[in-house]
Amino acid sequence: MCVDLHTHSIYSDGTATPAELIRLAAACSLQGFSLTDHDTVDGVQEAIDTGNELRIKVFSGIEISALHHGYSLHILGYGIDPENPQFLHWLKRLQQGRKERNLKILEKLASMGIHISGDELARISEGGQTGRPHIARILVRRGYVRTIREAFSQYLGRNKPAWQSRFAYTAAETIAILHQAGGIAVFAHPGQLDPGMTVQPQLIKELAERRLDGLEIFYPSHTRKMQKRLKNLARKYNLLATGGSDYHGSNRAGNLAGTPGSVCPPDSIMQEIGNRLPGGTLP
Repeated sequence: MCVDLHTHSIYSDGTATPAELIRLAAACSLQGFSLTDHDTVDGVQEAIDTGNELRIKVFSGIEISALHHGYSLHILGYGIDPENPQFLHWLKRLQQGRKERNLKILEKLASMGIHISGDELARISEGGQTGRPHIARILVRRGYVRTIREAFSQYLGRNKPAWQSRFAYTAAETIAILHQAGGIAVFAHPGQLDPGMTVQPQLIKELAERRLDGLEIFYPSHTRKMQKRLKNLARKYNLLATGGSDYHGSNRAGNLAGTPGSVCPPDSIMQEIGNRLPGGTLP
């Protein structure tokens, strides 16, 4: 049986509500679930409540961009307290950084003759954390590009004409705040950082020294060879092996875990994560 511990809703750059995601999870017979929106936990309670109704184990989650020695990483947090005041205050700086970047991207696009208002961007994001995927959707809608991927390759990707960096905490700071909020920290899709897997061994060693808890091993773009190497690194540093689909709805190709063409992280992960959480129980 499968679980999906990496998904996104309208509260960040997905297209489904948390409740809709849980209903999809039930239709896929998933045994466990986590909503991991970017830089926000606003949809977590809705996911947990719907999971309780449909008898699917759901625990709190988030995905945070972080920096480590020049590398841009994504860290997944599981089991965090979504009402932790210190954690919520910490997230505000990240959220403000997103707003500042969006404005600069819109300014760069305007200089190229592509005028997108802040109001239009707010409407398409439906009140969640707004980012480049939302701008990409507008570019597709306006006919400047055919696909979201093309929007990134022509305008929004790193070193492209409208590229803009944003504020990020260090990986060590991110791991520490996730622990402070009662959760654990997992390195998301590590295989994407370097497909040749030359960077990961030293990087994972350094993150483990900073109390990283796990690696996302079961991931759609991870080859069997990548998974094998990551499993060996997880054993070496006593890290959890987690996984998820990184489902974004219609914003990105791909299906929830447990469906044809996707991944199937084993349901044993739920208990393994629970054992690592303070008190050794699932939230």
